[in-house]
Amino acid sequence: MKNLFLLFLFLFSFLDSFAQQIENVFIVDDKVTKSVSAWMREGILYVSISELAEALSINYFENDKTGKVELKSNYFLLKSTPRNPFIVVTPRSSGTPKVYQLPTSTYIRNNKTFIPLPFSLTALEIIVEREIKFEKPNRIIVGKKITSPTEGKHWMYDIPDLPPTTGYDITGISITEKVNGTLIRVHSKSVIPSYYSSFDNDELTIIFRKVNADVQKTSRQEFSSLIKKIETRNVGADVEFKFKVGSEYSTNEVMNVPGSNDIVITIHNKVFSKSDQTKKNMDKWNFDAVVIDAGHGGRDPGAIGVDNIREKDITLAIALKLGEIVKKEMPDVKVVYTRKDDTFLDLYKRGKIANENSGKLFISIHCNSTKKKPSDASGAEVYLLRPGRTQEAIEIAETENSVIKYEDNPQKYEKLTDENFILVSMAHSAYMKYSEKFAELLHKEFDVNLKLKSRGVKQAGFYVLVGASMPSVLVETGFISNKNDAKFLKSAAGQNQVAESIFSSIKTYRKYYEDAMNAEL
Repeated sequence: MKNLFLLFLFLFSFLDSFAQQIENVFIVDDKVTKSVSAWMREGILYVSISELAEALSINYFENDKTGKVELKSNYFLLKSTPRNPFIVVTPRSSGTPKVYQLPTSTYIRNNKTFIPLPFSLTALEIIVEREIKFEKPNRIIVGKKITSPTEGKHWMYDIPDLPPTTGYDITGISITEKVNGTLIRVHSKSVIPSYYSSFDNDELTIIFRKVNADVQKTSRQEFSSLIKKIETRNVGADVEFKFKVGSEYSTNEVMNVPGSNDIVITIHNKVFSKSDQTKKNMDKWNFDAVVIDAGHGGRDPGAIGVDNIREKDITLAIALKLGEIVKKEMPDVKVVYTRKDDTFLDLYKRGKIANENSGKLFISIHCNSTKKKPSDASGAEVYLLRPGRTQEAIEIAETENSVIKYEDNPQKYEKLTDENFILVSMAHSAYMKYSEKFAELLHKEFDVNLKLKSRGVKQAGFYVLVGASMPSVLVETGFISNKNDAKFLKSAAGQNQVAESIFSSIKTYRKYYEDAMNAEL
């Protein structure tokens, strides 16, 4: 079942604006204390990499336009790119990069690139050549010198290579054209340990680590208007794919195929085109319909919380209150309910209703819960349709998806596996930046105006979001397994507060959406 939840992989960070500034981080080096700018986001401390380099007396170059930062020592180069979960360290002697994948992305704040400090220490120790220790909440201790690379192989690079293989690891590619992009499946006989991607000057570069490729079978010339050329070459122990793309290029994703060594690359075109036909149909992009989905219902009660509170009752109450606010404050926007009473509805039908009514935003309302009741877990969460990064997110998706056991034909969801799910992702990629924006706004609104704390924006594989071809989020309004959350969500005042927070986000999002449409069209 868990393969069903490995839906999409995005390498971009979308939580930049959720950070809260703290005073600074102190660097203690030989009894000299310096400070650098720092931000706390989702419980992780981020620091300015350029200020960190200055404090540690490391030469660096920072591109003011792109935010890319390169640190230079006698033996190594370290590169960091904003909104990218990779740090690349390259020995000057060999020129072969070592890629460190972070569990979260770097990002830009006030024109400076910030890196997640606790996860970047290994790479930083290489460039500084000294031990670095992070002491919570805001102290970096610089310790003794690490063995110099001139005295032998650097300790961080003393890692054996993969055993030699006969023939090629990557034996070829297969290509599928879709309406909104191209899907490229990279066929590999071996596990690809990691990969790194970058985009610059209409060229997408993807480096697969510790594998080689049959260059003749993986390169393409004069391919299409979206992908003009695919060029591969083996570089040391790695293989480099270069995609020359046209003006219609929008975004890309790189993801593993569950149950296989293969990798899938999706290259998306722009969802909106400035063609005459599009201009004639501009009205179809108007923000004129919001779809409100009350989770569960009928024979599916959803989660059962303390005092036997039922998720389906809370979600319906909030959905109806939200709809009334939208009708009152935005009379030109149609409110579409997937259900208005205690009715059971198949998951796929919820997306179908949204699509048939040309929704411009799909909001699925739910309540969270834990197996143990009562529990200390508390707060609201906003989810996007992406693979769950944590076991908690995967378990939440499994719980919400378990509604299919109440359906007459649950077998229909078995087709949403492996590559079929990856194909589905291409339909959603066109709307992802708008989903991200609304999720960001809703998180902010919860954080400021909701009595319950906001636990942030997360990602998981929810079936209900698959069917809606529009910007979509799933909202876990709170934990009904928590006494305080349950009491708040059961009350009319609490339900109104949640509904008002969601509406406030819709109002702000509408302006963003309409401005974006005017710019695109």
